[in-house]
Amino acid sequence: MPEETTPLLDPTPRSTLRGQTQQGEPFNGTGDSNTTAKTKTIEEEHNAVYNRFSKGSKIGIVALISVCGLLPLFVSGSFFPSIPSISRDMDTSPSIVSLTVSVSIFAACIGALVGASYSGFYGRKPVYLVGLPLLTIGSIGVAFSRTMPELMLWRFLQTFGGSPGLSVGAGVIGDIYRLEERGTAMGVFFGACLLGPALAPLVGGVISHYASWRITQLFLGAWGLLAFICIATMYPETSIPGSRGIDKKRAELVAQNVAQGEKWFKIVWINPLKTLNLLRSPNLLAVALAGTFVLLTDYVILTPLSVTLGARYGITNQAVLGACFIPIGLGNFTGAPVAGYLSDQILKRKRIQRKGEWYPEDRLIGTVFASATLVPLSVLGFGLVTTYVEGKLGLYLDFLCLFANGVGVDLVLSPSAAYIVDVMHSKSAESMAANNGLRSLLIAVLLAALMPMLDNIGLAWTNAVSALLAWIGFALLWCTIRYGEQMRSWVDVGYTSIEDS
Repeated sequence: MPEETTPLLDPTPRSTLRGQTQQGEPFNGTGDSNTTAKTKTIEEEHNAVYNRFSKGSKIGIVALISVCGLLPLFVSGSFFPSIPSISRDMDTSPSIVSLTVSVSIFAACIGALVGASYSGFYGRKPVYLVGLPLLTIGSIGVAFSRTMPELMLWRFLQTFGGSPGLSVGAGVIGDIYRLEERGTAMGVFFGACLLGPALAPLVGGVISHYASWRITQLFLGAWGLLAFICIATMYPETSIPGSRGIDKKRAELVAQNVAQGEKWFKIVWINPLKTLNLLRSPNLLAVALAGTFVLLTDYVILTPLSVTLGARYGITNQAVLGACFIPIGLGNFTGAPVAGYLSDQILKRKRIQRKGEWYPEDRLIGTVFASATLVPLSVLGFGLVTTYVEGKLGLYLDFLCLFANGVGVDLVLSPSAAYIVDVMHSKSAESMAANNGLRSLLIAVLLAALMPMLDNIGLAWTNAVSALLAWIGFALLWCTIRYGEQMRSWVDVGYTSIEDS
């Protein structure tokens, strides 16, 4: 794979005005000869950044980061069907074991923020090389846990280590793919990662039923070790040359004639919570909240599945129960690539209609249908069907709701992720981490109330509340699409200009 080149773009973020370059000139190639030459130079530099890697190299990079992005979802997905076994093994209730899910989601929030913050300073590769060993150690610790405090501690470390996979992976996509290709690439990345919800519960359920849930954790540890070796030996640093914090520091030292300034290296403290300042942007906050309410429907269905669908239809075999997770995972796997491709096509068509003007919120148009129908109606339908419909018909209808939910969630999340990278390209990993961090934190809090809600108001009403929140998410996305340009003008957090996208 090609070596790093010299800096081609000034990575400093700039406030964006629709359809304008950083000089405030229309980005359409018209005007005097100086403007035309300047525009041509910008386009050449822009293309050079994304031509650093060949098409084959890009595919290989996406494959590697997809493995790392899939791993944390396998960590979470394989845990759900193991909850009954763990509760028996540790002589506690499934509700207590389910609290571990909230602990791991909180760890994912912190880990994503830390990983993304340091990836902006040191680059993408070092974050993977630190996080994956932590996941491996945590997995081994979970496998040998004997008490609930031990289990929660090691689950925290395990999830913390794997959590940067999604946010840093999204940053990598932004590093190597140009604007009009980014949605499709993001869809492929998310589609590969979201094989986790399809396969993890089945694998975890089969291993738990025929061997032990502890073997599942050792398998995850081995996977983490293998991923570490692959990243260490095959993955090139993809950060745009000159954009990393360490690159800027070295350039500063060289300018000051400091000896060995070009080789400067030091472990620095970066406040991971500072990344959350990006959520001062009403656009990023609205998309983050919408994604939270949409993804919550997934957790509302999956977390108690063994005591809702399993108990309702008499499914006690953990392998069979794990197979019940397949429809939602297949929906995830199907929806993500389609969503990414559609968002790219919408963006291209709208840009042509506007004669070259770029309006970032066009990408979110593809989220409207799913956020208004598929997501809320599927979670509502699952609650009603499981409560009121008996026998095989009820089970089959539940599977249909699970599949629809999986498709719908990805039709929202995949374009939303590409949108975040589009508008915050110079801080793509950090903005994705802020988005995922807020989402994880809120879901952790909401999930802690899930089991008591099921006991107090029942499955149908619990899912109805989740559907209502999903409709609020739809409203937030619609407002962002409709008023995005005005919202971006309220608070400037360093939005990307078109030539830097």
